[in-house]
Amino acid sequence: MTTGQNPAARNGVRDTRLPRTPDTIAVFTDLNCSFAHVAVHRLHETRRRLGLDGRIWFDLRAFPLELFNEEVNARPGVDSEIAVLGALEPEAGWRLWQGPDWTYPVTTLPALEAVQAAKEQSWQASEQLDRALRRAFWAEGRCISMRHVILDTARSTGVVDVDALARALDHGTARAAVTAQHRAAAGGRVNCSPHVFLYDGTDSANPGVTARWVNGAFGVGYPVIDADRPAVYEELLTRAAALLDDAR
Repeated sequence: MTTGQNPAARNGVRDTRLPRTPDTIAVFTDLNCSFAHVAVHRLHETRRRLGLDGRIWFDLRAFPLELFNEEVNARPGVDSEIAVLGALEPEAGWRLWQGPDWTYPVTTLPALEAVQAAKEQSWQASEQLDRALRRAFWAEGRCISMRHVILDTARSTGVVDVDALARALDHGTARAAVTAQHRAAAGGRVNCSPHVFLYDGTDSANPGVTARWVNGAFGVGYPVIDADRPAVYEELLTRAAALLDDAR
């Protein structure tokens, strides 16, 4: 974890990768990234345990792997991660894909767009839709590329206005936000999915987890976890709470 001292960039222009307010934590992720599934689960559970629900919010931002890699996030690579990453956080919800290959999600862009669109309703709506979409993919084997699956998942949260979300998706009102977040991430300071940023510039890429691939790269070999330090999430959230208190 690196610590920033100044939340503004050169010439007084704030770094677009940082949260806009001290009550939010920016979290760059993709929805079909297993490391991000672990991170988002740990963020939620740690926030709840620390009693910070309703005080600190997660600004989920798009780190679309398919745009960075210019290819589909390959199922063999994703499948190879499940047993390894699932062992770190079993309660996050995991299952090997059970459907036919042609029902596997080919893109996460519509779902990432939906998470951004839900921010127009509230931070809570966006957070809960993001978490529900992760569970729909990882634990339930649903094709989150599909509009009706996204809307069904939104309905299951009980907090998302599904009609408003459908209108936003049909008009593409949040599409530019996904593009802008991809552009910001590609600018050099967002290293991976997940990468967490606090208001003061503190950041952590793949928080607490150090991994490597053996017997080939993603889609050929398999990951090995060399280190896992979940305590980093308490450190991040405690620091975010302190920044919020200082701002008041």
